[in-house]
Amino acid sequence: MVALNPVLAAILRNTLGRRRGVTGCLFTFHRAARPEDWASLPDRDFYVDIGFLDRLLAYLARHGWSVVTIEEAIRRSAAGAPSKFVNFSIDDCYRDTFELVVPLFRKHGVPVTLFVTTGIPDGTHVMWQAGLEQTLRERDTVVLDGEIVDVASSERKRAVYNAKARAWEGREPLEYAAFCAANAVDTGAVYANHAMTWEMIEAVVGDPHVEIGSHTVHHPHVASLSEEAAFYELERSRLRLEERLDIDVYHFAFPYGRAGDCGPRDFELAGKAGYRSASTTRKGLLTAGADPLHLPRNTLNGRHQQMHHAELHLTGISGLAARVLNRV
Repeated sequence: MVALNPVLAAILRNTLGRRRGVTGCLFTFHRAARPEDWASLPDRDFYVDIGFLDRLLAYLARHGWSVVTIEEAIRRSAAGAPSKFVNFSIDDCYRDTFELVVPLFRKHGVPVTLFVTTGIPDGTHVMWQAGLEQTLRERDTVVLDGEIVDVASSERKRAVYNAKARAWEGREPLEYAAFCAANAVDTGAVYANHAMTWEMIEAVVGDPHVEIGSHTVHHPHVASLSEEAAFYELERSRLRLEERLDIDVYHFAFPYGRAGDCGPRDFELAGKAGYRSASTTRKGLLTAGADPLHLPRNTLNGRHQQMHHAELHLTGISGLAARVLNRV
């Protein structure tokens, strides 16, 4: 049998899925911001403008897309019945998830999935991104490598943030600790400003507009871990959520979620850890009969916040382009 080119195989899967009447698009993002705060965000690619999200939900309703939970998405995929649906999931879960995102989905009367990194409400996660960004937003100068650096303009804040994020890669906790010491950053205040607490999560448990899933304990690149460590991250985060919230947790999302971050071993581990589904960030559509342990998801971010960007995901074009360019 001749093996199909991966791109042609993806086109075939998408086409067959549509013919069978199943087209699902899973969206994901991390943080949300108010429109008036947008210009001052050094890490704006990590956010979605809440105004854009509001318009996108209205657009989907006008065009006949159902917004569903992950549980319902995998049910529809397995059933293969005619359907056109979208899921929205938020990874990590910061304070703005509770303050901005959940109220917006309630307003539209549709569900949203929260994939919780349990180290955030437990206070053990190093919130270096939030701390670096908040410090840059609040100050006109910062100390970097022993020198005072001007960050008065929005452009300088963004440039310094991006430079530090690249330079710190792989050793973020240590670099962030040194940055906080040099700049007298109150890390406790940073945590309080940005973390979603257990009390906030408890407040949305049982809300028909909220589905709770797991996103590991410490937010690692799962594929880089030993099998034992990877299984711990997957299972322990589920157990922690279930113990604290007194609910069953069936769905998981891999941190980062690209091809190098999770693979066949990790998909298998997700099933062994008790999950019905595991989501990646590999672009594409969810069609009939898809394997629920490596679901595709399409990332919304600050660079792509026009309706035609969403349409590229809804039609599967972005997924095909990612495969052509080998960006998976």
